[in-house]
Amino acid sequence: MARISRRQGCFLVLGLIFLLILSSSVVSTTAVVAGRNMNRAASVSLADIPVLNYHKIDSFYHSLSIPPEEFEEQMAYLHENGFHTITPDDLMSYLNHGKQLPEKPILITFDDGYQDNYTNAYPIMKKYGFTATIFLVTSLVGHDGRFMTWDQVRQMKKDGFIFGSHTVSHAPLTKLTREQVMDELVNSRKEIEHQLGTRPRYFAYPTGAYNRQIEEMVKQAGYKAAFTIRYGQAGTESNPYALERIPIFRGPHTFRSFYIRLNAAPVLERFGLIRN
Repeated sequence: MARISRRQGCFLVLGLIFLLILSSSVVSTTAVVAGRNMNRAASVSLADIPVLNYHKIDSFYHSLSIPPEEFEEQMAYLHENGFHTITPDDLMSYLNHGKQLPEKPILITFDDGYQDNYTNAYPIMKKYGFTATIFLVTSLVGHDGRFMTWDQVRQMKKDGFIFGSHTVSHAPLTKLTREQVMDELVNSRKEIEHQLGTRPRYFAYPTGAYNRQIEEMVKQAGYKAAFTIRYGQAGTESNPYALERIPIFRGPHTFRSFYIRLNAAPVLERFGLIRN
């Protein structure tokens, strides 16, 4: 696909801004929008950090499956436009303490821990000098051929990739008892720590489902922050246990959708158009 020029990009963002609002800005499988997110529109900043959210990098025709060649096109765009990947620790140090970040910082995340994250995404990201954070469903790692093995996870960790929890079983937490939720949070954290030798600090809600009680349980389980699937950027007024991300989906014009989602987020947030 031909690259989108700055002028064309401006027209795309402005021309499709309301389509984006209708199609993706009100992504809300969350039970509540809690904490500081509720009144954030007035204080949103163009210095907020984009957090991309991927799942699969393969050629299956599914909304969560980005073909490898299209994923590489997206990574090439980020590289050519001066983006630098950061870690969740970098993000939280910036949000909480004003730590200086590299120019045009971006956090790239994957949910679930699919095998193609290793076979397809990993070499592409290494090519462009990028890293990512992958949230693992621990009961599937090493036990299901569709998902990575712990040896593969350890290899990626050596190259600077970060691994967090996506629970043990990927069950929506709002459908579980309090005891079951805590088991999912604690046992997944313990398994990652056992396999990698370091305690995971970060969590992503399976299916995006959470509420205030679950946020508090995530905190009690020892996680430093948690990520949702709510469209938006992470800023100083974000709730650290309900951090926004920019979901990336496959579609008829995947790169155009990626471009708009990435570049429209600051505009939509500034006008309060993507806040519940």
